[in-house]
Amino acid sequence: MGPWQAALGDSFAQLHPSLRAYFATIPNGSLGRGTGVFEVVGTPRRWLWPLLAILDLDGVIFPRWERDVAFTVENRPVYSGLASERHFSFATGERVMSDHVVLTPHGLEDRLGRHGWIVAKLETHVADGMLTISSVGIRMLGIPLPSFCAPRVTVTETLIGERRQVSLTLDMPGVGRLYEYSGSFEYRIDRGSAS
Repeated sequence: MGPWQAALGDSFAQLHPSLRAYFATIPNGSLGRGTGVFEVVGTPRRWLWPLLAILDLDGVIFPRWERDVAFTVENRPVYSGLASERHFSFATGERVMSDHVVLTPHGLEDRLGRHGWIVAKLETHVADGMLTISSVGIRMLGIPLPSFCAPRVTVTETLIGERRQVSLTLDMPGVGRLYEYSGSFEYRIDRGSAS
């Protein structure tokens, strides 16, 4: 069973059917593929861009502030969980965000970037068929960040009409909004298409 479905447990059945299709276990040898447009990506706070440029090197987040950014997502089941790549078509070229979601004995974790040096411990909440995912702890290079300075990630997955809506925000205590993206996309499972 995939990490999202396993972590959601009985709550999985409470998701809207279209969202269940996204968070369900992907059959081995298949891929989940989505295409859409983000209304906004990044942060207008340019003083944060040098820090984000460091995270950009590992495919975590990007020093940008753009609107109407086309993107694709590819979810691939792997032995340890679910590996994902999101391709952002920025005006300056394509950038790739990578992550790897696993279910550990301590709960759901998202290992961010190509190397997984940043790890977010996640909690999920289902209400009215929609899903909210929140970080409840961050580790960098294996070291837990204190709560007073740990960024908080919040992802909401909803539906408007037949399109899936996703919104991610990254906030830090005492600083505020560090990063965000939001938009809509269509998603399908391509069976037997994984290489």
